[in-house]
Amino acid sequence: MYVKIVIVVFLLTILYTLGSSFYFMVRDKGEGDRVLKRLSWRIGLSLLLLALLYVMFLAGMALSALLLGA
Repeated sequence: MYVKIVIVVFLLTILYTLGSSFYFMVRDKGEGDRVLKRLSWRIGLSLLLLALLYVMFLAGMALSALLLGA
């Protein structure tokens, strides 16, 4: 159950940074560095989620959560 919660929280945070970077891109009209910072956070969070899923798969946590529906 905790595995699914962690994954959902990561995905929601990634979507939030994507939406906020779009908002700042439209609002700032391409000037400033807020868009770059938000997209950098999005890339970092995506890579961290990928690494976390890989470690959970190796530990057997992700596989058991998917198979058992926990």
